[in-house]
Amino acid sequence: MINLNTFLIAYLGVYFIISALDMILDKLNANHLKKYGMNVPEAFEGFIDEKELGKISQYTIDNIRFAFVQSSVNKILFLFIILSGILPWLAESLNRMNFIPAGLIFFAVPGLFLSIINLPFDFHHSFVIEEKYGFNTKTIKTWIFDLLKSLLIMAVLGTFLLSILLIMVKYAGNTWWLWAWLIFIGFQLLMTILYPLIIAPLFNKFTSLDDPELKSKIERLAEKEGIPIQNIYKMDATQRTRHTNAYFSGLGKAKRIVLFDTLINAHTHDEIIAILSHEIGHMKKNHIKIQLAVTSLVSLLLFFLASILLKSDIMFESFGFSIKPSYVGFFLVGILWEPVGFFLSPMGMAISRKFERETDIYALRVLKTAKPFIMALKKMAKENLSNLRPHPLYVSFNYSHPPLLERIKHLEDNDLHQ
Repeated sequence: MINLNTFLIAYLGVYFIISALDMILDKLNANHLKKYGMNVPEAFEGFIDEKELGKISQYTIDNIRFAFVQSSVNKILFLFIILSGILPWLAESLNRMNFIPAGLIFFAVPGLFLSIINLPFDFHHSFVIEEKYGFNTKTIKTWIFDLLKSLLIMAVLGTFLLSILLIMVKYAGNTWWLWAWLIFIGFQLLMTILYPLIIAPLFNKFTSLDDPELKSKIERLAEKEGIPIQNIYKMDATQRTRHTNAYFSGLGKAKRIVLFDTLINAHTHDEIIAILSHEIGHMKKNHIKIQLAVTSLVSLLLFFLASILLKSDIMFESFGFSIKPSYVGFFLVGILWEPVGFFLSPMGMAISRKFERETDIYALRVLKTAKPFIMALKKMAKENLSNLRPHPLYVSFNYSHPPLLERIKHLEDNDLHQ
């Protein structure tokens, strides 16, 4: 067990405050739903009944309870890992080893431990909660193979990034953080291109859209809006889930439109075009570029702060480390950054919701009417059992999109063809 000092006590104080706020937000959200979630909203009258609304509410409550238990277990185990003295012992044991494999092992041990602990939770969510509400379609075999593939991908990518980072610290001098940041940004851009081409096909099958009429409509939409799209794919989502979705991915020639087969089966052509018009809006309004620029600036600041903290004796000593290898420093910087990220999340979410409102209006301008988009949103809410009554404070911390009722009202208020 490591000894407490002012620095560690301050960190633990902030950690407990965040944990308490997380629980309060979940409780507020659950109570808000119990109070208001049993009455069908005016926008959904005639579209869903009280029984369907009750199913939506119960699905949300079940997920809140599940997330509370999982989060509580993870927080307790995390505190055990950082306070028990296991990590300082591990660092001492690895001290005579080459710095790259030592760093990889140091990160892998707690990461693998927490991953194993979370396996039962992942299984329960898929085969109990999702199964209960008719969403899960994956087999246990598929679940196991997906886990193994995810673990392999994380191991390969994590090994590459951490190795490069450790090499930069050792050999690039005082400006290592700047070179490491440039490599990080390059890696992000590379993954944006490679993910749809290499990684996504490891989990799902992507085939050319086999509906010529829908494909023609999508191509005309993309051409009209000046978005060069040559790849329109259908994804076999039904092999794993009945949730519906659609998205754009990739850059340059790797850019593609992906439609879940569940979405194609449940929506009309006009509704799918409405959904894609919204996604095109993100491109036309440069939201992706803005988000990349913000991410780049934040990561630059984080790398700079890391370069300062890696020289700080107090940070290492507070968590029980008598030696200061750079991989330990990166681990500690990561856990110190988490509370900062929590308090910054409302700002990031607010910006994201602003972007979503802008692209909703962009879609409205493209479609000339809000009706197909509103119907698509209603169907997706019904299909995915989306919470129609989230608490406003919970939305501030957790919602990258405006609540559905707010989106529908925003579209109706701006629809000139009602």
